Amino acid sequence: MKAAGKVFRFGDDIDTDLIIPARYLNTSDPEELAKHCMEDADAEFVNKVGKGDIIIGGKNFGCGSSREHAPIAIKAAGVSCVIAKSFARIFYRNSFNMGLPILECEEAESIAPGAKLEVDFDSGVITNTDTGDTYSTRPIPPFMQELVKSGGLMKYISKTA
Repeated sequence: MKAAGKVFRFGDDIDTDLIIPARYLNTSDPEELAKHCMEDADAEFVNKVGKGDIIIGGKNFGCGSSREHAPIAIKAAGVSCVIAKSFARIFYRNSFNMGLPILECEEAESIAPGAKLEVDFDSGVITNTDTGDTYSTRPIPPFMQELVKSGGLMKYISKTA
């Protein structure tokens, strides 16, 4: 499984309120959530992000409350994956449960905004196609990739039941 897209960078400690502000939690509709994705971190994000683009974060991405709305909003906005130095544990699990692939990469912070990346989930290799630089991370295990391909845990369960 692979992803490719343009980088949108955010810093450390991006919490779930920055990903999807609490004032929009009166819905779980992915399309509605996507309209407000990252709005309090970058008001223009939803107007700039394209299908397949990639979010790069620093340490502790997805900290804060344990809402599933956060990975739903990111995925529905068209983001193909999130790469960060580290993730809050609940956000990590919620992301795969909602079908959003994420990767931890120590060197993520060195990737410039706007860079074009190719990400190979099988090998864990991230390639900056602008510079030719490569970064290695732990590959996403096959079972977790199946969750993503299925669209999340519930869809995976209904498919295999």
